[in-house]
Amino acid sequence: MTKARTPRERKAQRPDVELPTLGPVGMLRWAWRQLTKMSTALVLLLLLAIAAVPGSLFPQRVQDPDEVAGYIRANPTLGPWLDRLQLFDVYSSYWFSAIYLLLFISLVGCVIPRAVQHFKAWRSKPPRTPQRISRLPQYRKVMLGGRDGAAGPTPTEAVEQAAAALKKRGYRVQPQDLGSAAPSVAAERGMIKEVGNILFHVALLAVLISVAIGSLFGYKGQKIVVEGESFVNTLVDYDSFNPGTNFNPDSLNPFSVQLTSFEATFNRDTSDPEHYGQPTDFNADLTVREGPGEQPQDVHLAVNKPLNVDGTKVYLVGNGYAPVVRVKDGEGKVAYEGPVVTVPSDSVYTSSLTLKVPDAQPDQLGFAGLLLPTAVSQEGQIPKSVDPALNNPALLLSSFSGDLGLDSGQPQNVYVLDTQHLTELNSLSSGNGPLLLDGQHRTAQLPGGKGSVEFLDVKRYVGLDIHSDPGRIPAFISFLVAFAGLIMSLFIARRRAWVRATETEDANGVRCTVLEYGLLARGEDHRLGAEAEKLTGLWTSLWEDRGVREYHLNSSDKA
Repeated sequence: MTKARTPRERKAQRPDVELPTLGPVGMLRWAWRQLTKMSTALVLLLLLAIAAVPGSLFPQRVQDPDEVAGYIRANPTLGPWLDRLQLFDVYSSYWFSAIYLLLFISLVGCVIPRAVQHFKAWRSKPPRTPQRISRLPQYRKVMLGGRDGAAGPTPTEAVEQAAAALKKRGYRVQPQDLGSAAPSVAAERGMIKEVGNILFHVALLAVLISVAIGSLFGYKGQKIVVEGESFVNTLVDYDSFNPGTNFNPDSLNPFSVQLTSFEATFNRDTSDPEHYGQPTDFNADLTVREGPGEQPQDVHLAVNKPLNVDGTKVYLVGNGYAPVVRVKDGEGKVAYEGPVVTVPSDSVYTSSLTLKVPDAQPDQLGFAGLLLPTAVSQEGQIPKSVDPALNNPALLLSSFSGDLGLDSGQPQNVYVLDTQHLTELNSLSSGNGPLLLDGQHRTAQLPGGKGSVEFLDVKRYVGLDIHSDPGRIPAFISFLVAFAGLIMSLFIARRRAWVRATETEDANGVRCTVLEYGLLARGEDHRLGAEAEKLTGLWTSLWEDRGVREYHLNSSDKA
């Protein structure tokens, strides 16, 4: 008796097997197959979603470069490393672009072969009738003729009539073996289900392309416009501008916008003190010219109702007060006169104000303070605003003189006054106290003969967000197409049906035709039984006068 060998002994006696090397071409083919798998596309889609997370966790340079610079200054150790990893430029980073590009290639590699394969399947004929239809998940058998002595149709006639009826129900039909003893018809429907699937993936590709077009050729900018002033859609007229990677300044639409008036509505319901004074609606009246020499048009701009000028969207995103002031320097000359944009800080529109006057002589002047729309003063206390409307506007200012640092060439925040190299003239902490300008005291002199400041008026301003995204409409259309394709792939069933007819005689010797038919679905289809019942009803109505009789009423009866 031979002793059984262990696996180790068998392995020791087995000659070495040399595996063929793939080589460069083989490796490329293998890599391409792996990349174009649907599972790979799903993994890349998940990675793209994960890669977008840092864009919401860290400030992005394209949106707010000042906030990014402040974050790096506040985190001197972590900030530079995050910047090296491009976490402040997520959507233009190399690693995000690589995932995006790989996902695009993967989808192309998935969709094109499937589309070609489905096109070939669509042009091919339905498969031949199986030998044993009774093995199909849904199977029925009916007898035509024999009742009341009525003779049934011939097998060929029955198959031809069944094929015509199936064609009306949307099946592709292919009669087979006509004229033989057992003719049949193969039918198939639901080919459009795969079309919906392919359409869904093609639309996803279109979405990726549209988003890429928007990021490459679109732009976004912000502009503050004071009542009576205008904005022209040119680069020099923007307060901030974020262009796409391949943006061309010549593509800017040459429109102009003038703010005619702005109206804010506030809650005046005294029965609701908690929400009293809160804004309820904002409306701006604009005069728009779509190009040089074009006729002006009066346009009403409201929140969530943007202005559309030849594809460029203008949104109303902010508003506030702009007090009009006149500043005279120590030589008595007007160094500044105009509106000063303020930034609201609370629900009653207490607004911070910063004014830099570099043209003042002999020393430059700077002001920082508050605009109080409805100022109320109490003895021994600082005035404060009690309502957002302009019922009693007042300015509370601190003044400074010296070098503003504007001649150094370093960019400065217009809403921040750096007092490091300035001499304080008036403030809450100085003996002179702050400057208070209101309806009774419109002008105030600065200490040391440095000049004066005059409170002339208060205007409203609006903050406009200007967007141009050439990929927005294609992306929206692609989304609708993708949704339609998804609905098609989910709710359209792909089925095959086969019908075979054979001739026989009943117990009375009357010629009859036995019609057997079965259905098969591609994948799970709980509606396949209902379709079989509908075909049974179709045969009953089609051969009602030929004495149709059912043999099998359910799929489990397959005798």
